[in-house]
Amino acid sequence: MSLLFLKGLHIACAIMSFTLFFLRGIWSFKGSPIMRQRWVKIVPHVVDTVLLAAAIALAFGIHQYPFVDSWLTAKVIGLFLYIGLGFAALKYGKTRTIRIVAWLTAQIVFAYIILVAISHNALPFNN
Repeated sequence: MSLLFLKGLHIACAIMSFTLFFLRGIWSFKGSPIMRQRWVKIVPHVVDTVLLAAAIALAFGIHQYPFVDSWLTAKVIGLFLYIGLGFAALKYGKTRTIRIVAWLTAQIVFAYIILVAISHNALPFNN
């Protein structure tokens, strides 16, 4: 599989993953019945699995690895933080305020991950 294809797949899945997270947050906060639909419980996990598989294949393809290359380490740490905040926002947050703050913070973390990916720099705000 070509690196260009993997990169395109990774970017497409990242966009889909974020869009689904964003929408699920809105639907959850509004108490929408959409959140109980089967596809809403399955599709995000499929997209995230493909996203992670493409990320791993890309890392091997470009010979850069987490805990070796700082920018990739920052992305992985950001990913774990994003996942934790996502759980708090959509499932385990005890109050509506905690869930909304976690949802908003997850979006900031996602933006950080994107900036790191574009700049290949763990500190994308420092030139």
